[in-house]
Amino acid sequence: MTDSLQNTYDKIRGRQRISREEASLLYEEADLLTLGMLANEIAREKNGEDVGFIIDRNINYTNVCALSCTFCNFYRKKEDDDSYTLSFEELDQKIEETIAAGGTGILMQGGHHPDYKLPWYEEFFRHIRTSFPQLQIHALSPPEIKHISNISRTSFAETLRHLKEAGLMSIPGGGAEILVDRVRQKLSRGKVNAAEWLEISETAHRAGLPSSATMMFGHIETVAERLEHLEKVRASQDRSGGYFSFIPWTFQGEGTELATTDAIQPVGSHEYLRMLALARLFLDNFKNIQASWLTQGVKVASVALHFGANDLGSVMIEENVISQAGAHRRANAAALQQAIRQAGLQPRQRNTCYQFLDEVPATAA
Repeated sequence: MTDSLQNTYDKIRGRQRISREEASLLYEEADLLTLGMLANEIAREKNGEDVGFIIDRNINYTNVCALSCTFCNFYRKKEDDDSYTLSFEELDQKIEETIAAGGTGILMQGGHHPDYKLPWYEEFFRHIRTSFPQLQIHALSPPEIKHISNISRTSFAETLRHLKEAGLMSIPGGGAEILVDRVRQKLSRGKVNAAEWLEISETAHRAGLPSSATMMFGHIETVAERLEHLEKVRASQDRSGGYFSFIPWTFQGEGTELATTDAIQPVGSHEYLRMLALARLFLDNFKNIQASWLTQGVKVASVALHFGANDLGSVMIEENVISQAGAHRRANAAALQQAIRQAGLQPRQRNTCYQFLDEVPATAA
């Protein structure tokens, strides 16, 4: 073991912040089990033996999108035969099914529809808030906020203020991919750039709308760019304190333009666990890090609970975006609880904001 590696281990054990250069050293030289052990210590220190999961539904309200991201197999153009936008009736049915299954919230994301301006979204959220006041509305990632702002000619702050007044409670951290513009130009030209994604997230936090932060890796990015992404997210959390979780997952390429035009090497479980542990060690200002059973499978996600993760995310009553790119796995609440128990930890059902349901009033769940 080199002195530099030993010194980095010592910094972590002393709970000192590590640099991007030290994170790179860990990625290149540290053995996986040591990374996992260090990450697990921090996860347990921050969260004890409790591991969260949530019952909610990913509702993709429209698949019509003005963009053509190379990693996406979900989007359609308005004129396509299989394009859609949910009616209020269809939306209500999905929400009623979610509540009947014990769900406490919905995650809503969709395409960048060229016709829907801010009033359309306000009406959508007001309908949900009026019809289902007990439900948490977690919706509209930063790219959607930018799109709505652009076509409505409103600032990010004004757009978010109107949406919050209409019922929006928090925003998902989708659309981050890798927060490096070289990568974004290849993956999602015309979408938010890295600075805009961070600006919208922090603007939401100042407006009282917390969010998650995400990372999709295992495509055209370098390891250095993954670490740059982590550094930007950590600095953003330092500034705003508004991210309640970090959620990394691996690129799923089935049917996507990116997978057919670039030599993509799929990320296996070994590298996934390495990056997950590294994220826990580097993101010292995040309490919650979520394992991705959807892309890695429940068994690997159970192992991930000893590599820095403390949450298994949603049972995903419905999910249409990542699944259309090859992630066809499904799990119910019983399966996630079993996976947590098999890891020797305690399953706890939570709400969108990572509050355990038995610790918050029922009206706030």
